[in-house]
Amino acid sequence: MIPFNRPHLTGQELRSIAVAVANLDLSSNGAFTRLCQTWLETHLGAARVLLTHSCTAALEMASLLAGIGVGDEVIMPSFTFASTANAVVLRGGIPVFVDIRADTLNLDEALIEAAITTRTKALCAVHYAGVAAGMDAITAIARRHGLVLIEDAAQGLFARFQDRPLGSIGALGAISFHETKNIISGEGGALVINDPALVEHAEQIWQKGTDLGRFARGEIDQYTWQTAGSSFAPNEITAAFLWAQLQKGEAATERRLAQWQRYHAAFAEIEADGRVGRPTIPDGCGNNGHLYRLLLPSAGARREAIARLRALGVQAVSHYVPLHSSPAGLRYGRPSGDMRVTDDAAARLIRLPLHASLTEAEQAQVIRAVIHTCSPYAPAW
Repeated sequence: MIPFNRPHLTGQELRSIAVAVANLDLSSNGAFTRLCQTWLETHLGAARVLLTHSCTAALEMASLLAGIGVGDEVIMPSFTFASTANAVVLRGGIPVFVDIRADTLNLDEALIEAAITTRTKALCAVHYAGVAAGMDAITAIARRHGLVLIEDAAQGLFARFQDRPLGSIGALGAISFHETKNIISGEGGALVINDPALVEHAEQIWQKGTDLGRFARGEIDQYTWQTAGSSFAPNEITAAFLWAQLQKGEAATERRLAQWQRYHAAFAEIEADGRVGRPTIPDGCGNNGHLYRLLLPSAGARREAIARLRALGVQAVSHYVPLHSSPAGLRYGRPSGDMRVTDDAAARLIRLPLHASLTEAEQAQVIRAVIHTCSPYAPAW
C-alpha cells in the first residue's frame, strides 16, 4: 500500500537532538528554539516568531492576542480543521462560518462583509493546501472594519501571495509542523507576530503570562505574572528536530512541488473528460506543493474511488467534514448564508499520496491507479 503520508527525514535530526542533550538544554526557549525562531523571522519578515508545541497552540495564542472574549465573533471558513474554531470557542467566542470559493476552496472574500456584525472582532483566513486566500481583498475588509486579521497558514510555509510569504500578511499568523506538513517536528507550530505592537504581550502569553523574556534579556531584575498565559513553548528536543528540517526545507518543498506538477499534468485528460476536477492556483500565488486533491463527480463517486484505489494499493483520503454541520459547530458556531460550495466540495474531494519521500515509481503507480479508476472504461459510478 502506498501511504497517503510518510514523514520525511533529512538525516540530521538525531545529530541536532544529541547536541541538545549533550548541552543539557532540554526545556523551552533554548538555543535550538532561538535558531528556529530567527530563521522563521528572516524567512517571513516577521516582527517576532514564537515556536509553539502545535499550530493549535499558536491559534489559541492568536485568539488571546486578538482579545477574543465571551460573545465575540470571528469570521472563518467552515472548510478547515477544528483548531481554527476551537481557538475562538475556548475564549468564549463564536465562530461565524462563511462559504468558500469553488476554485481555491478558500474563504470567499465576496461574502465576508455580509457576515460582519457589531460583535465581529476578528477575521481568520485559512490558506487551504498551501494556496493563498484572496489576501488583497481580505486585508482591505479587515482594515475597513477594524478587525484583527489572523492567517491560519498551517499548510502554508514556503507558499506565497504575490511576493509575500503566507503567514506574514495579517497581524498574526499560525504555522504547523505536524508530521503531515512540508516541514515537520512530529507535533509543533509557530505563532508569527507581524504587528510590532503585539510582540511584548505575545512573549508574556508564551512565557506563562510572565515577563520572563525581559528578565532573560537583563531588562529587569525580577520577573512576575503579568497577564493570562500558558505553557505554549515546545521543548528543546522538538526544536532541535525542527532545526534539522528547516535547513533542508526548501529542497523538500521543491520535491513536493515536482510531484504536484506531475499529478497535475497527468490528470489533465481525465479532467477534460469531466471525470475529475483539478486544483486551481490563482495568478500571483506561489504554491508549496503541500497536497494534491481531486474533486470527483459526486459523494458516491468519491466513496467508490477511495475503495477502488485501495484495492489497487493506493491510500487516498477525504478531508474536512465542514465545521458548520459538525456537532460542535452546531453547538458553538453559526453559518452566515448558505454553505453550498463548502458542502459540495467536502463531499467530493479526495487527497492523493504526496510527500517528500514519495518515489517516482510510487507516484507513477498512483497516477496509473487514478486514471484506471476514473477512466471511461471503468465501471460506472
